[in-house]
Amino acid sequence: MRVPETGVRGVPARVGRGAVADGPFAALPLGSALPLAVIGGLLFALAFPSPGWWFLAFPALACMLLAAMGQRARRAAWLGYVAGAAFWIPAISWAGRYLGPVPWFALALLEAAFFALGSVAIALAYRWVARVVPSTAGRVWGLPAVVAALWTGREWFSGSWPYGGFAWGRVGLSQSQGPFTHLAAYVGVLGVTFVVVYCVAVVVSLALVSPRVPGATLRLPVRVATAGLLVAAVLAVPAWPTATSGTIRIESVQGNGPAGYFDRAAPGEVLAAQVAATDVEAKGVDLVVWPEASAEFDPRQQPVIASSLDAVVDSVGAPLVAGAITQTPSGVLHNTSFVWTADGWQSSYDKKRPVPFGEYVPDRWFFSKLAPSLIGLLQRDYTPGTKPNVLPVAGINAGIAICFDIVDDGLARDMVRGGAQVILAQTNNADFSGTDENLQQLEIARMRAIETGRSLVNISTVGASQVIDPSGRTIDRVPEYTATSMVTDVPLGTSTTPASLASGSIALFLSLGGLLVLLACAPWGRRKRS
Repeated sequence: MRVPETGVRGVPARVGRGAVADGPFAALPLGSALPLAVIGGLLFALAFPSPGWWFLAFPALACMLLAAMGQRARRAAWLGYVAGAAFWIPAISWAGRYLGPVPWFALALLEAAFFALGSVAIALAYRWVARVVPSTAGRVWGLPAVVAALWTGREWFSGSWPYGGFAWGRVGLSQSQGPFTHLAAYVGVLGVTFVVVYCVAVVVSLALVSPRVPGATLRLPVRVATAGLLVAAVLAVPAWPTATSGTIRIESVQGNGPAGYFDRAAPGEVLAAQVAATDVEAKGVDLVVWPEASAEFDPRQQPVIASSLDAVVDSVGAPLVAGAITQTPSGVLHNTSFVWTADGWQSSYDKKRPVPFGEYVPDRWFFSKLAPSLIGLLQRDYTPGTKPNVLPVAGINAGIAICFDIVDDGLARDMVRGGAQVILAQTNNADFSGTDENLQQLEIARMRAIETGRSLVNISTVGASQVIDPSGRTIDRVPEYTATSMVTDVPLGTSTTPASLASGSIALFLSLGGLLVLLACAPWGRRKRS
């Protein structure tokens, strides 16, 4: 006698209104799946600063996987969209700090659409892959790998498109204070995403999957022990042995000046705040670092600015890395970081990832028709730079990340390949004062330090300014919204982490691998709705 195919709960696959009609993993009815999607999204938001409860990412993922599991494509898309909206709306509430709810909700709902796309892929994986791999081992170990790869692929895609993407809100970034953080040195941020989602998906399968062989059982103690062994195996991976050689004494200056776009500061106010906050009597300083746009305008064109920079360099007796708006002879604007010494301008890097709709308006002709009043507020467009993001200064090579640059995976790898011994992450968070944006960006910077095996100086106009060592530990900090500086002996990195060499290839392999496996398991020869 043929044994009927059963779902994960040991009941026939056709269960309740809206349940999946085929496949070994039965879908939850909408009345159960929808609350799980909302709860999952909200818990996921709480895993990021603030409050930054990283451990909530695990139940959040479990809720979202259960909501999508086995659903048909249309319902999976809506559930994913709801989960994405429940996450993104609170997670990036800072986007409405000055411009109001329109850009905030526009960005949140756009990113929720990517959640919807990923949810469809995961729902199909729980139907198609599980049908092709009917064994308990395949469903416990193999299927979660496909699910995790698809989730990672969705993060990679949304972090790359459109207009360079928005690589915020990744699972890997939520773990900056968690026990899996050290894995970033091996596999990068997206690799950490894969590991975390895989572990959660395995636990979900262990809790739900039932062997198809009559009489066989997977007892509760075995399930719990298996889950525990998986987590223990991941945690047993040692931290990458990051090598350092010597230190450099850096004075990082947080001027707390009126640096916001809407602060309407008079010319020279931000510069004056930086000069005033610089401790010119600090002993043994090798390098002074100011935040993004701290010098305001090009000192080569503004003698008053050049004079102020000369005074700082002469008083401290060390070169200065600062930021300014620069313009080429043809009128092209750049957000620039430059090295200033006793001999003036030495070298510079132009920001490669200006913020879409923040520092420039892509397809301005089109969006000006949709929201002319909002688009009209941004009167200047920065052009992405092309120079290497490593600058020689004070006898070392410093990797430069200007604000949004820090989210770009490729730019982080370029720094190490370019010989950077330390990373200077210059930023201006003044437009987001009193929000979580600066804390979220700080945790991204922390993951970059671990991923690259380099100390990182995160210096902001207003905060949060910290110095982070290659293990991700904060070794110096100053209070937010305070005009002050910190003088820190910063370790210089010399080793190359596996992530610096291969994290891009790992992310591409996982993303394409998950998609190809899903397509290979698709029931192409069957005329069934998906």
